[in-house]
Amino acid sequence: MTRVTVTKGSGNVFRDLGFSEEKSAELILKSSLLQALQETIKERGWKQVEAVAQLGIDQAKVSKLLAGQMAGFSIERLVHFLSLLGQDVQVTVRKASCGRRRGTVRVRIARKLDRVRG
Repeated sequence: MTRVTVTKGSGNVFRDLGFSEEKSAELILKSSLLQALQETIKERGWKQVEAVAQLGIDQAKVSKLLAGQMAGFSIERLVHFLSLLGQDVQVTVRKASCGRRRGTVRVRIARKLDRVRG
């Protein structure tokens, strides 16, 4: 029987994959925004044509978004798309915890119930 070595992740999959601190922070933010966008479209039961009409982009770009392709979409653009779909996007900046020189990037996507309460 072969032994398998398991390495505990850092909590940042992009950093674990070898991306720099800066790039991994960007990718965490972008992937979380993309996930929120996908969930919003799915919750509404929209086909791509409805998303095209709401987002003002062509079907090929909506297809890429729904397939999880982040390339070609900036953080600002993803935030804009969420805004067009009636979603609030909130960014909070605060001092890093004691003992850490650098801050971290974390994203919290509100549960469906949170969104309904407004």
